[in-house]
Amino acid sequence: PRSFSAAELVRAAPAPLQPYLRLMRLHQPAGTWLLYLPCTWSIGLAAAPGCLPDWRMLSLFGAGAVLMRGAGCTINDMWDRDYDRQVARTASRPLAAGDISTFQSLVFLGGQLSLALCVLLCLNYYSILLGAASLSLVITYPLMKRITYWPQLVLGLTFNWGALLGWSAIKGSCEWSVCLPLYFAGVMWTLVYDTIYAHQDKRDDIMIGVKSTALQFKEDTKQWLSGFSLAMLLSLCLAGVNCNQTFPYYSAVAAVGAHLAHQIYTLDIDKPEDCWKKFASNRTVGILLFIGIVLGNL
Repeated sequence: PRSFSAAELVRAAPAPLQPYLRLMRLHQPAGTWLLYLPCTWSIGLAAAPGCLPDWRMLSLFGAGAVLMRGAGCTINDMWDRDYDRQVARTASRPLAAGDISTFQSLVFLGGQLSLALCVLLCLNYYSILLGAASLSLVITYPLMKRITYWPQLVLGLTFNWGALLGWSAIKGSCEWSVCLPLYFAGVMWTLVYDTIYAHQDKRDDIMIGVKSTALQFKEDTKQWLSGFSLAMLLSLCLAGVNCNQTFPYYSAVAAVGAHLAHQIYTLDIDKPEDCWKKFASNRTVGILLFIGIVLGNL
């Protein structure tokens, strides 16, 4: 019997379409959630007191998250196809496996970015410029693992742009006293979950010369993750204070802290399957905070 999941939908798609859907990681929606959720936080915080978040903006940003995450994965695989062939977990990716060509992936990338532009053009002028400014991060992030042991920091700067964009889409500009702490909290969160993710591939990364925070922190990983988590929680509290959030919001921040503490305490950095499980559970972290924002507004 088939279960209703993103992976099943991809497997049920016509065979010629499947490599493109896998290229944009439609079968692994965890990354799309992690890109989308900071947008929902920002949209939720920008809602008027007593009001629900703007469902139209939530829908637009959801579509944008699917497209931009897909575009980012396509760019990543175009840069990394030779590396991916040398790593067991990524050797079956469409470009690395030769299921589609570099030219086909380039055309597909153009299509994704064109559709994402259509989504962006539905926003106000300030948000269009702000959204376009993130494209340089999307393009250059995949190169960072060749240059620095902190590619996860660049990913955080890229993945959490929605924490700025969501607010500006509602308000017409950024309230920096709220948006910057929220953005910083998201960057710290990305350093937590993507360092955990990077521990899956650390043996292969050493062999092929790719850098990551997992290799930088080594056995001190849990101390670093604890520091990032604390910085995230403090930043979320500051953002809440600056936009007059209420008790449910801070209760959600406390729940986020408990979830992160459990993740870090039980994490086994030498078991790839446990690293994946902890990484994927961060969707719950983002949803908890969004619920707290909505209830806090109401």
